[in-house]
Amino acid sequence: MTLAIVLVIAAVVALVAILSLTVSRALQLSSDARLAPQIQPIDVEAFRNLVDPAEDEYLRRRLPASEFRSVRRQRLLATAAYVKAVGRNAAFLIRIGQSAMQSSDAHTVEAARQLVNEGLLLRRNAAFALLKIYTVWAWPSSVQSAVSILHGYEQMSGSAMLLGRLQNPAVPVRI
Repeated sequence: MTLAIVLVIAAVVALVAILSLTVSRALQLSSDARLAPQIQPIDVEAFRNLVDPAEDEYLRRRLPASEFRSVRRQRLLATAAYVKAVGRNAAFLIRIGQSAMQSSDAHTVEAARQLVNEGLLLRRNAAFALLKIYTVWAWPSSVQSAVSILHGYEQMSGSAMLLGRLQNPAVPVRI
């Protein structure tokens, strides 16, 4: 009996390790990608709508259970697509921040350091959020929220715009 429990626990740990490795690989970039044109625009309002717990609760109250599960799975797949895009954008912005750290201006270096730190945190959180989203996809009646990813992305975008303004004040920056 004890051996069976140990084997089940080992299998679960191995599955989690494989899933986290798969998710982190999905968020990685090719080394020769051009940075600025590769940033994918994110519809923040649509993303906010998808992760809003009040929207899920509204749908849960208004739809029959089977239809709610179907709609919830579609919304979760859309949320996963947004989280993947956020992770890829964070990776591009990390590389931009790392290259900006070579500047001689102290304000630019500090803004670049902040961008890199926020980007690294956001990429890690995006990988965990994807794992949670796919888990909830399997059990659509459970609760999931990727609001922290949305907040982190908005914060990182602000840091990227600050860095862009510091590097080139004459050009308007929008991420």
